[in-house]
Amino acid sequence: MNIIDEINQKSQRSDLPDFRAGDTVKVNVRVTEGGNTRIQVFQGVVIARHGKNQPNATFTVRKVSFGIGVERTFPVNSPTIESLEVVTRGDVRRAKLYYLRERHGKAARIKERRDS
Repeated sequence: MNIIDEINQKSQRSDLPDFRAGDTVKVNVRVTEGGNTRIQVFQGVVIARHGKNQPNATFTVRKVSFGIGVERTFPVNSPTIESLEVVTRGDVRRAKLYYLRERHGKAARIKERRDS
């Protein structure tokens, strides 16, 4: 194992739950404004995951705020992510849900997955 692999292994997070595209997640993000640090909640649907088990893996969360779609991409191993909670599990047939960008209202709903 070379030095880069060792550093990447140390930076991997193991405290995040398993989630995938279609799941509704609540991400608690540490935000620093000026000298103050606070926790900001960003809740929405995971529309994409990139780089599954790589150290630079990311996921994109989409929500609609006051009628405007907001997307935010988070690095999985970022220290600014305080915690991540899966609110509901979605039943989708795609890995990337970019088609949700053109859907509005009830058409943008995702079926809830039943775990057996």
